[in-house]
Order: sequence, then C-alpha cells, then structure tokens
Amino acid sequence: MLRALRRCRPGPVPLPGLGPGSGSFPGLCPAWGPRAVPARGRKTRHDPPAKSKVGRVKLPPPVDPEELLVVQERYRQHRLVLSALRAEFRAEVLQKKREERLTAEGSPEELEEHRRLMAWNEEENGRQRARREERLRREEEEQKRRKSEIAEKQARKMEAFLEEKEKEVLQLQEEAKNFITPENLEARIEECLDNPRNYNFAIDKDGRVVRRTVLS
Repeated sequence: MLRALRRCRPGPVPLPGLGPGSGSFPGLCPAWGPRAVPARGRKTRHDPPAKSKVGRVKLPPPVDPEELLVVQERYRQHRLVLSALRAEFRAEVLQKKREERLTAEGSPEELEEHRRLMAWNEEENGRQRARREERLRREEEEQKRRKSEIAEKQARKMEAFLEEKEKEVLQLQEEAKNFITPENLEARIEECLDNPRNYNFAIDKDGRVVRRTVLS
C-alpha cells in the first residue's frame, strides 16, 4: 500500500504523444487520474456501511455461566500445573548450575560440605513431612470425632422432639375423650342444664371472688 502511494506522489508527468523533448506538465499526476478498483471487491475504510447494516448493533455472544465456571476452573488448574512445572525445572537448572560451579571452582572440602548440608536438608524435610502427616492425621481424627458428636447430638435432639410430640398426641387423645360429639350432645346439654355455672363475677388482686351476679 505504501509503495503504491509513493508511486502516486504528485510531480511532473511527461505526455507520451509529444515525444521525449516536448517537456512535461507539472499539474498532472497519476494519483489524480482514474483509480483502480480494490482487489477482491472489498470496500475501503472510508466507504459508508451498507444500508442493511446501518442499524445493526453488534452484541457479544451469550456465555453459559456454568460453562464459564468450568472453563475458568480448568484454566486455573492449567496455570497451576504450568507454574509448578516451571518452578521444578527452574530449581533443577539452578541445582545443576550450582553443582557445575562447585565442581569447577570449589575444593573437595566444599563439595563434601555441600553434600553434608544436602543430606541434612533431606533429613530435615523428612522430619517435617512426618510431623505434617501426623498433624493431618490428628486433624482428620478430630474432624471425625466432631462429626460423630454432631450426629449424636442431632439424634438426641430428634429423639427428644419425637418424645415431646408423642406426649402431645397422648394428651390430645386424653382431651378428646371430653370433646362434645353428636353422640353425647344430648347428655352434655342435660348436664349443663342440671349444673348451671355463673362466670359473671369480679376478683380482687389476690384472686378472690368479691362480687358475683345472681343467676335469673
């Protein structure tokens, strides 16, 4: 594109019909003449959009939230694996460089000191690993114990709840014996008529009846 623009810069253009010595006209330039059609029928960046695309609003494609979570989790795991591999390779390369430097520049005493320190490091790592495994085992046992205690507590609570509901059911069954039903309706009416009760009375602060109306 830039090469074509350089060739189209303004300047004097000789006319082919007048011969080599006829001179040139400074006002004419190939860039001001007819322009070629763009290759493969594409529009230039200055052309307006098509009429069918004027009101189009480009929206991003919809993303499934569940699929997005799965993809993000896989990318996270992928990055973790790559970072672990890089760290492992970097440590291996540094270890090789350190050994080569010690081999090239160090004395046998330094190499022996390095081996001793590496052996001590491995021993210390093993001891820490054993302590970590023991701690994880104790934490797992403690977690199991807590889960069992919670399960027993829930079971006791459920048993107490069932006992309470059973007592309520028994109490309702006892109270149901005194309910008024169509079978004992006549007997209850006769009983109320034979034993009238007056609930129109007044009581003092101590709960004693101080005044009662007379039944008519």
